[in-house]
Amino acid sequence: MRLYSASSEETLRARQLLTDWAGEGYLAREQYQRLEQETVHGLRTTNIFLRMVLFLFTLISVGAAVALFFKIFLPRPSEQTFGVFLLIFAAVCYAAAEGAASKAHLYRYGIEEALAVYSVGFLCVGLQAALFSGIPHLAKPDGTQFLVPAAGAVFSLWIWFRFGLWYAFPSAMVFVLFLPGYWTLSHPAQHLIVAGFYATGLMCIAAMHSRHRFDYLDEDYSLVEAFLWLGIYLAINLRLSSLNLAAQWWGGSHGASEFAKPFYWTTWVMIWCLPPIVLALGVRQKDRFAIAVGAIVAILTVVTNKPYLGWQRHTWDPMLLGILLTAVAIFIRRWLTRGPGGIRHGFTAERLSGKDKHWIDVGSTVFGLLSPQSITPAPQTSGKDFRFGGGESGGGGASGDF
Repeated sequence: MRLYSASSEETLRARQLLTDWAGEGYLAREQYQRLEQETVHGLRTTNIFLRMVLFLFTLISVGAAVALFFKIFLPRPSEQTFGVFLLIFAAVCYAAAEGAASKAHLYRYGIEEALAVYSVGFLCVGLQAALFSGIPHLAKPDGTQFLVPAAGAVFSLWIWFRFGLWYAFPSAMVFVLFLPGYWTLSHPAQHLIVAGFYATGLMCIAAMHSRHRFDYLDEDYSLVEAFLWLGIYLAINLRLSSLNLAAQWWGGSHGASEFAKPFYWTTWVMIWCLPPIVLALGVRQKDRFAIAVGAIVAILTVVTNKPYLGWQRHTWDPMLLGILLTAVAIFIRRWLTRGPGGIRHGFTAERLSGKDKHWIDVGSTVFGLLSPQSITPAPQTSGKDFRFGGGESGGGGASGDF
């Protein structure tokens, strides 16, 4: 059911690893050229910068085309008509994305990604306008508007599975956040429902992941598992999550009085138990995404512990946390480097791949493009009437203005 053939994606993965190894000096030039001829995949790829440019250009182009269509042919449509045409545009965008990937062999090219994103967006907005026009956009337990986020979640999962776009999966998780509010007004129940959805998804993905260890899908499933672990943690950490739809996201956090004490303190115990579980699984499977999520949720647990317990927070708390994290990082690094050959249980503190450095460079470039003011100082202007003067110099008889 995946759009690209397994042989093409496996060959592409081998080519990327080959390029990475050659960049780190593990392969001679002759070895790289010989192996490069054996890793021809037939997929059209591009670099990350051109990919983002094509993605944004396609978003703007498709959005402008749809707006122009309504401006010319349907200047004042009813909500139902507007929704029906958006559903048609969703089908057209998805068909175009399929054609761009299957016929033109575009792979992470930006164009087919933008078309797939638009298909999900048009689907959700079209369903809302066509089926629930005139109904307030507020969740209520007896409503049927849950079909909109449910459709968004299902179609996002399909985009992830079909095209392999990693960000389609967290978008499906976001859609799931809106489902419980249509079924119950109980905030504890909403947290449990979301955590239950994520836990069910985690079990399904873990079963699928076990069949793809060390192949081209290994990293994709590892990333999805990490997202689900993080989602479960955020759902049970009552000091970080507020799952009664957008009104509560913007309305502020809820206190302990909103939840029953057994439920509240059970979640406190769980947020302390979950980080070591995730870290242990990541270390045992040597899964860097799971290890990263385990470290993130451990930090979040430390940060939210005082609010959970109702203790007073101080201005020096971030400083103490920074000192603690620095000490832990130094200890782990020294512990690894003192192992035989700088390796302990398959882990090393040495950088073996340039992939992380590449993504750091990409992130720095993107940050610089998005916030040039933070790195470019504003030009200093001086008054028109400003003039140097009042200086004195000895020995030459000069004084006053000079």
